[in-house]
Amino acid sequence: MKKPIATSGKNDDLITRMLATGSGAIKNTFLMNDSPFYMKKETIKTDLPILNIAFSGDPDGGLVSGLTMFCGMQATYKTLTALYCMKAYFNKFPDAIALFYDNEFSVTPEYLAMNEIDASRIVHIPIEHIEQLKFDITKKLDDIKKGDHVFIMIDSLGLLGSKKEVEDAMNENSAADMSRAKAIRSLFRIITPKIAMRDLPCIVINHYYKEMGLFPKNVVSGGEAATLAPNQIFLITKSQDKDGDDLVGWNFNINVIKSRFIRQGSKLSFTVNYEDGIEKYSGILELAVESGDVLKTGAKAGTRYTLIEPDTGEVIIENIKEVKTNTDEFLGVVLKRENFKNYVKSKFKLTRENKQDEDDEILDIEDEDLELIQE
Repeated sequence: MKKPIATSGKNDDLITRMLATGSGAIKNTFLMNDSPFYMKKETIKTDLPILNIAFSGDPDGGLVSGLTMFCGMQATYKTLTALYCMKAYFNKFPDAIALFYDNEFSVTPEYLAMNEIDASRIVHIPIEHIEQLKFDITKKLDDIKKGDHVFIMIDSLGLLGSKKEVEDAMNENSAADMSRAKAIRSLFRIITPKIAMRDLPCIVINHYYKEMGLFPKNVVSGGEAATLAPNQIFLITKSQDKDGDDLVGWNFNINVIKSRFIRQGSKLSFTVNYEDGIEKYSGILELAVESGDVLKTGAKAGTRYTLIEPDTGEVIIENIKEVKTNTDEFLGVVLKRENFKNYVKSKFKLTRENKQDEDDEILDIEDEDLELIQE
């Protein structure tokens, strides 16, 4: 027996008829409150808490399905951050595979093994131009069913030319290519609904460029479509991490240019050092001080940190250097506390109260061709 339609009681007959009729090309229609496309999405929690916060505004959150774009100059950890997400996806779903569209060829099987990613689960697809990417990914998405676990990565859109640009080079034609932005718009128009309807995560690596002029702006490569389609756009910059005069690693700064999940304009950072790689708890200490879970004392040259119980003021670990805080016993404890989680959510997460302001700001940025501020 068919399950009755749950409605508000108004226009029940009309709603029933609209659900039952329509084009045969559209297989399923739903009441908005019952639509499976708006049910709770699978969350891909990574091993890097600050990245989970950037994705969702929650230390226990993470990447969800849809388009995500990482933008930045060279050597800003864009590709490895995307691979970090791929690894988390593989860990969550043992049956998952990845489609890796590659035109930079910077990722090797050895590089994957070094980062504990199984290369045998990745379908490597070399591409030469945008149209080639569009045709192949469209066919593959049509063959993927909802419930299939597929991670998609494109590295990179910024260095991918159009078919016309490639053909012009073959014909020694130096005329400017005006078709690239149109080809990118076509690509995103086709794949965005297909990715969303199949609950697939797709990370696109991109670049940005500086406009010419007296006060040049930083603009996402690929035209307007490259900024409208993604759920989130992160601009990743970097700064040196020094111990005295010695360069020991790099701080990577995530500037949230656009997000449907956290407040636009948020800035978070993580550290990668030459000796130990990614510092798991990097970026968390400053938030812990703000939340009241950690006390900061002393002058800049001799700063110390004390872990306390925020409700009682009880000292748990007292007076240690910053480098000693990146442990399970210190910041690992903070991350489990409801006080800290609630603070982070209130600072970053979009809510009903602040969403209208965020939408207005996003529209302003789109009208200004998405100006990006590089730290």
